[in-house]
Amino acid sequence: MVDAHIESQPLDLPGGLNIIKPETTTDDLQIGIVVSRYNQALTGQLLQGAVAALAERGLCMQNITIVWVPGSDETPPAVEALAQKTTMGAVIALGAVIEGETAHADIIAGQVSNSLARISSTTGTPAINGIVTARTAEQAVNRCFTDKKNRGHDFAMAAVDMALTLRAIRND
Repeated sequence: MVDAHIESQPLDLPGGLNIIKPETTTDDLQIGIVVSRYNQALTGQLLQGAVAALAERGLCMQNITIVWVPGSDETPPAVEALAQKTTMGAVIALGAVIEGETAHADIIAGQVSNSLARISSTTGTPAINGIVTARTAEQAVNRCFTDKKNRGHDFAMAAVDMALTLRAIRND
């Protein structure tokens, strides 16, 4: 398997292609974050990673809206409500689901993933799936706490990239 974070080589593409390049300016970009209170020791770390990434990208803190919900399964309705706001560039759902003795974690992860994909399609606003799914608590901690692997950071970067990319496509 190829690690997605390995730096790729420049592509040798023919001339004349219309390649849309998004702006890098985030001055007026608004990002919503919906966070699960369930497993808050983990989701709080994801939120900190996400906010740090948005600050790195130059977002004004006033342009970040945070909504807390009971659990990961409750993130889609709040994501959809934020995505329907015309000013929102992207919305991130943050949660942590750890596998237990039953299939409940798989059901939650699948439902949330499908709902977020539908929300992205129907609203035209990127709904970023930031629900960490892990087989063990140790895996979840490694994805939520570690500075280099804090997935909240990655999810926020994806949100900004998608918001700016869609803005560029719509303005082309």
